[in-house]
Amino acid sequence: MSRASSAAILALLATLGAGLTYLVQHASAPRIATEQRLIDSRNLLDLLPPDGYDNQPLEQPLSLENATLANSTLLAGYRATKAGRAYAVLLRSQTLGYAGAIDLLIAIDRNGRLLGVKTLRQMETPGLGARIADWPNAWLEGFSGRSRTDPADNGWALKKDQGQFDQVAGATITSRAVIHATHDALRYFDEHRASLLGSPSNE
Repeated sequence: MSRASSAAILALLATLGAGLTYLVQHASAPRIATEQRLIDSRNLLDLLPPDGYDNQPLEQPLSLENATLANSTLLAGYRATKAGRAYAVLLRSQTLGYAGAIDLLIAIDRNGRLLGVKTLRQMETPGLGARIADWPNAWLEGFSGRSRTDPADNGWALKKDQGQFDQVAGATITSRAVIHATHDALRYFDEHRASLLGSPSNE
């Protein structure tokens, strides 16, 4: 076989290989995207009890007005419903911790009580503030059941600041940031209840 023939065969095989690779990737893309959506969905929705809603909250993002708050910024919001009735609101919040931005997911039921708080992203000190990323997280679970008025505004602070909350050991700044961002989200929910729930606030 001549050198030219060998080169032609190699070029043909390379083209076929590249074509097959493209076809496999193209065929797999929808499945990979679906799997990624499921991962994202589980990551964002595991604060909600599975029987608490029957819609796809992440496919119905909320329009958030005046999302820059006193201690944080709201990045996104989603409404969970059951039988067409609002069950809860999920708010993605970003605040500034000790080492950088902390992204939180804050779930609030239709009555204004916290269903849970979860850390989505953080850059805090390993072994100290970074422990807010542990899941499940005993410290974050301490917020569950609380509301804007439970405790009162001045209670949304560390005990060392005359508030009602303990801190993550060795992570005062991180703890303050999370407490204040959670309180911000509760205030925002209370002030925008009707638009967030999609129904009159007294329903």
